[in-house]
Amino acid sequence: MEQFIQQCVNAMQWGSFYALIALGYTLVYGVLRLINFAHGDIFMVGAYISFFIATALLAQGGLFGFSQGVTLALTIPLTMLLTSLVGVTLERIAYRPLRRKGAHRLYVVITALMCGLVLENGNLAILGASRKALPNLLEKQIYTFGTIAVTNLKLWVILAAFLVFAGLHFVVTKTRIGMAMRAVSWNRFALPLMGIPLDSVIVFTFMLGSAIAGLGGLLFAMSYPVLDPYMGAMTGWKAFIAAVVGGIGDIRGAFVGGFLLAFVEIMVAAFLPSTFRDLFAFSILLIILWRKPTGIFGLPLTTKI
Repeated sequence: MEQFIQQCVNAMQWGSFYALIALGYTLVYGVLRLINFAHGDIFMVGAYISFFIATALLAQGGLFGFSQGVTLALTIPLTMLLTSLVGVTLERIAYRPLRRKGAHRLYVVITALMCGLVLENGNLAILGASRKALPNLLEKQIYTFGTIAVTNLKLWVILAAFLVFAGLHFVVTKTRIGMAMRAVSWNRFALPLMGIPLDSVIVFTFMLGSAIAGLGGLLFAMSYPVLDPYMGAMTGWKAFIAAVVGGIGDIRGAFVGGFLLAFVEIMVAAFLPSTFRDLFAFSILLIILWRKPTGIFGLPLTTKI
């Protein structure tokens, strides 16, 4: 029983990463009906941005040389801000021209895949293939409950995921910009007639989704401090699948789907050979979609004529 509880805690941490990335996927899709396949690589960019910021702030004898606590407090907002600018840049350069020309969704999907490859291979060309390790930003503490061990970093990661979900839910449901985002999702062609700037709402959506991905990249780099240019590829795909299973377009579904996928993966790896992890995880998720094609929280979409 204690081993099961330990694996549940591990699944909560891993699910937090999936949930943070899946929230960005579902946020953009819920507003624009656009699947931003480059989102996993924005997560990777966020991890690298946090590495350079933390390295610069911790440099002894350099310009700053801050302590670990101050460095972490500064790295979090700076990483989220700079990563959000990366997302806005992609929207401005790659997606907005296609949207204004009324391009077919297939071309937008191909463009999103291309943007992800550009981020991956651009990172590889500029920084090289050597892996990087994020400096230690948090003194590790281990809390034991019998044979169950939980680190303070693991607790912070889980808490951060729940706080982000609560904050995002508040923004979408209780604020004016959230109302505008829901209006874009319902009918973005009528929005300018109501005096709401469409481009500003879309830019805010990309900023918010990319900032969350940047935070996820920072937390992932703190937990597993080995960075490489392709670290966001498989993680991003799995987070997308989690968003679809939960009901893409619904932030509750993205959040629950991320933890569900992580729970299945961790439990399979804990009690069966690890080679069965992806097979069992995706088979179970396929059964869920077979029973409910719209996902757990998803609703069938109606076509407005």
